[in-house]
Amino acid sequence: MGRAFEFRKARKMKRWSAMAKTFTRIGKDIVMAVKEGGPNPDSNSRLRAVIQNAKAANMPKDNVARAIKKATDKDTANYKEVLFEGYAPHGVAILLETATDNNNRTVANVRAAFNKCDGNLGTSGSVVFMFDHTCNFTVKKEDITIDMEELELELIDFEVEEVFDDEEGVIIYAPFEQFGSLQSYFEENNIEILSSGFERIPTTTVKLNEDQKADVEKLLEKLEEDDDVNSVYHSMEE
Repeated sequence: MGRAFEFRKARKMKRWSAMAKTFTRIGKDIVMAVKEGGPNPDSNSRLRAVIQNAKAANMPKDNVARAIKKATDKDTANYKEVLFEGYAPHGVAILLETATDNNNRTVANVRAAFNKCDGNLGTSGSVVFMFDHTCNFTVKKEDITIDMEELELELIDFEVEEVFDDEEGVIIYAPFEQFGSLQSYFEENNIEILSSGFERIPTTTVKLNEDQKADVEKLLEKLEEDDDVNSVYHSMEE
């Protein structure tokens, strides 16, 4: 298996955020999707993707419907996606994806976390180049009528990097820019998308001893506690 498979395996083995935070993140995604393309998922591909992810996370349909309705309210604050970059102790690169309705608050909280844990909040462009920006889809296994190698060949025009079988379904990784094209391909070929998303995979990793790992984990946990933080990526070897 390739780099994306190993990255996903390591991420799955780590403890995930509480369900409440997962629902909060999806709620923000719904607001951003509706503000961008309207409340109708038939004409809003981004909203369709978020609804698929809500279903995969077992978010109740009523919650999704309320979030869509709330997002159409002109008084509902919009969320801005902001990327933060920096270093944890021992030279580990950190990349944060946030969604915030108050950038000053988010900047202050992120900077405080870095300072408290002996890290350094960097400037834009300082570490983002160390991560490959990818999109991924988990599709229904029963809808795939060919084997993994044939599927990979079938998707070669979408620059697909990895295809592998998982207990969740068939998982496909491709460059970030191919998200829309792949979403259309699966929908047009009646292949059910169970979930989809984006990830940033480190191009190189830093190997640390257990004490050093503990130092980095302290910062990662602090950042993950922040409600404005959606995803935390790092270059520490898992």
